[in-house]
Amino acid sequence: MTTQSEYQLENQLLEQLNQLHYERVSIHNEAQLMSNLKLQLERANGIPTLSDTEWKQVFHQISQGNVFEHATKLRNKLPIKLDDGTSHHIDLLFKEPHKNRFQVTNQVTIDPKYDNKRTYRFDVTLLINGLPLVQIELKKRGTEMAEAFNQIQRYKRETYHTGYGLFNFVQLFIMSNSVNTRYFAHGTTNDAFAFPWTDSKNKQINDISAFTSSFLTPDFLTKMLNEYMVLLKDSQVLMALRPYQIYAVQQITQQVKHSNKNGYIWHTTGSGKTLTSFKASQIIMNMPDVEKVLFVVDRNDLDTQTAKEFNAFKKDSVDSTTNTKKLIEQINLPHDKLIVTTIQKLNNAIGKDKYSQEIEHLRDKKVVFIFDECHRSQFGETHLKIKKFFQKAQMFGFTGTPILDDNAKTIAGLKLTTSHLFDELLHQYVIVDAIRDKNVLPFQIDYRGRYSLKTHSSHQSIDQVEGIDTQELLEDPKRLEQIAQYILDTHDTKTKKREFTAMFCVSSVDTLIEYYDIFKRLQSQKQQQDAEHGRLFKPLTIATIFSYAANEAVNDDANGLLDEENTDIPSTVNPSKRDKLDHYITQYNQQFKTNYNSGDQFYDYYRDIAKRVKNCEVDILLVVNMFLTGFDSKRLNTLYVDKNLKHHGLIQAFSRTNRVFNSNKPFGNIICFRNLKQATDEALKIFSNKETPQVVLVPEFAEIQQNYETSVQKLYDLTPNCQDVDDLLTEDDQLEFIKAFREVMRTNAQLETFVEYDQDNTTLDKQNFADFASKYKDLCHQVRKTPSKEKVSILDEVDFQLELLHSDRINVGYIISLLQLAIDNPSVEKRQQYQAQVNDLIEGEVSLHDKQELIKKFIDQNIPKLITGQKVEDAFKSFWDIEKEQAYQHICKEENLKADEFKKVLEQYEYTKRMPERNDISKLPTKSPKLKERQSVLTNLVNKTKLFIEKFYKGL
Repeated sequence: MTTQSEYQLENQLLEQLNQLHYERVSIHNEAQLMSNLKLQLERANGIPTLSDTEWKQVFHQISQGNVFEHATKLRNKLPIKLDDGTSHHIDLLFKEPHKNRFQVTNQVTIDPKYDNKRTYRFDVTLLINGLPLVQIELKKRGTEMAEAFNQIQRYKRETYHTGYGLFNFVQLFIMSNSVNTRYFAHGTTNDAFAFPWTDSKNKQINDISAFTSSFLTPDFLTKMLNEYMVLLKDSQVLMALRPYQIYAVQQITQQVKHSNKNGYIWHTTGSGKTLTSFKASQIIMNMPDVEKVLFVVDRNDLDTQTAKEFNAFKKDSVDSTTNTKKLIEQINLPHDKLIVTTIQKLNNAIGKDKYSQEIEHLRDKKVVFIFDECHRSQFGETHLKIKKFFQKAQMFGFTGTPILDDNAKTIAGLKLTTSHLFDELLHQYVIVDAIRDKNVLPFQIDYRGRYSLKTHSSHQSIDQVEGIDTQELLEDPKRLEQIAQYILDTHDTKTKKREFTAMFCVSSVDTLIEYYDIFKRLQSQKQQQDAEHGRLFKPLTIATIFSYAANEAVNDDANGLLDEENTDIPSTVNPSKRDKLDHYITQYNQQFKTNYNSGDQFYDYYRDIAKRVKNCEVDILLVVNMFLTGFDSKRLNTLYVDKNLKHHGLIQAFSRTNRVFNSNKPFGNIICFRNLKQATDEALKIFSNKETPQVVLVPEFAEIQQNYETSVQKLYDLTPNCQDVDDLLTEDDQLEFIKAFREVMRTNAQLETFVEYDQDNTTLDKQNFADFASKYKDLCHQVRKTPSKEKVSILDEVDFQLELLHSDRINVGYIISLLQLAIDNPSVEKRQQYQAQVNDLIEGEVSLHDKQELIKKFIDQNIPKLITGQKVEDAFKSFWDIEKEQAYQHICKEENLKADEFKKVLEQYEYTKRMPERNDISKLPTKSPKLKERQSVLTNLVNKTKLFIEKFYKGL
């Protein structure tokens, strides 16, 4: 039996789309595309043939702008002035499927802007009202999906801005090799955000035929484009909802439209509940019978955070309320239909007469409440108050860890579950689903701190006991010091040499204080010892935050509730704890040049810590309960645990580590210093809603090591040594090597987070691994620099995943610290050793390649002049500012740029950290280039601007 070809797959898809009532048309170039567009817009809008003058107005509007601007125009009406003097509006996309005209064509050809010899042919294009809104890229069976994804990226770079630019209207890309199918929004640059489609039970629909029958029907595709995509105005990004988010939005909106029942959404932590709730809120608030939509959070810090996220989806859609009076004012504004507030302020609004009287008019109106993290224990009382005050209230909850029978509290014989409060579960997407879909990471759990029973017989073996939980033992200073030392010794391994960051949660504030002081003492001792031996020691940055209420309970309760420490400043204060927190904040202020305190700036301190953890400026955040729920950071990969956790509290805490980042973060590291295995298994069983929790946990070290050895053997079978890579003459053989070594890198990256891993004791030691890695990188470089050919290289679309080879973060700050050590050392010999070390680092570190010349210039010109005690950082900053200004003046003069406009581009980068694109630099030239030269001039200028930024702004 022969394998199905791309041609056969394409024809099969075209036939199926035709059966779904897509008109099959033959359009092969942009001129035909434009001609068809005019005809379809006229027919869809029910207007007579547009004259040349009228069509020019339409053409002018649709041909201008970037991808985001095209997406915005698609969802608005285009105004035109007819020849008879009247005005008219043209819809590009209707919300009602029957008003749209659906067509399908294939093999549309586009000439790329950079290569006159090559012509690109797009596989299958779906046209709605004549506009290409969906592009489908097909590959033969057995082809990696990454190849299709990378080919689409190249098409976008090289063709979409050419000619009329109509392909900038593409909203969705679909790629398939027949047995695997994925969709993603235009603008997506990482294939991790290419999603499989599923049914409502989260079963994947990978077959292209089944996908087409479900996803590409005119009815659903119209809804997808109108209701299930989000335009982020500030960042100019287009997003597509994932399947489970779509089903949740559908269920909530249908519930509001057709009933008065409540409901809740169980979507696992880290699955994007804010985006889901926003889309639901956005659709609901446009329903005529809905008076208000209130999005309710239950922590003061989330009031600002969630409002910021909502405003990112749609600018100024939400104003964060600062007090109850402000909330009442917002509720009474007729144009403010969507409001974000806290449960505390909502409770005040309906519980105090002076406020409730002002919103009395809403008692019999339909008000929809959406509660974030509705599993929180304090929610029940307010829930009843809302039902009593708002007669037609409809309430929906979002939670990653609902209160179920197994983890519910019982009051007067009644179990207070999430279903008890919100009636029914509308949609479910549990942690097993999310891990399977690669939307969150699994956990690698390491149980440490077993205790040995002393025996009197020298012949009796020593038993290890995991069940000791006595307070005396757990709070023994010797135990705490051993744990702190273990963390200091292994932290760099767990966090990939501090590429990532960690949290450490402990049982009480008293224990936290003990740990903090132990860390401080141990690191000070280590720093002193290393200095005496001429070694550089970079201490871990440890920060902490906690409440200082008197009689603060140690919350290791049987229900496992985190009962998040109230970030409100307590009315009853424990002076000693507050003094300690002030002392720690003072140290924090000294390190980060800030000025916070534990009083009126407590919230600012809280937010600053959150920001620095996300930026990896804090290595370990030491907490009791704060940050264990509701805090998201992709760069946090490790959680150290020395407290009892159960049920939803355990899952919430562990889930701080499972946000997807890159292939260097294969799972979330959990290091438990207490016996939490049974509690973990129970929690995973409850919240997986599956028979076993194995999917959630990564395999043991031995199993991963065996997988590594298997992948190494496959590599050796193909290329017994690294020099054999040069003998791989065909691209198919080279592709097999790429795949084989990529699997070796992937399993090696997993093993590197285990302390017991020693690569030199494997069949592929460090030296051989490095040799193969060199060949791998050379092959990647060769593919990237090869000029365009008539025949497209299959390696062009390969995902090389070079980040898996990244081993350390040597940046300018690290170099300066070494130079400071050299200056401060009175020994000439030691100074020379440190400078030699710096030179080796500079020459060997790829990330500093663009800065090597300047750093060496600084060393040669400035280091000999510095004396002991002088700050290398200050001297370097002065040197760097002078060099940057000279380079700035040079590029402005050489390229004839407007200096003030160029400065704006650089300032914009400093603010957003987003590299400039062609539109950003179009105003820079003092003279506008000729039309035929414009593309090449602007492309050259974009590249030079990026090089300037790489050299003077990044990595500092």
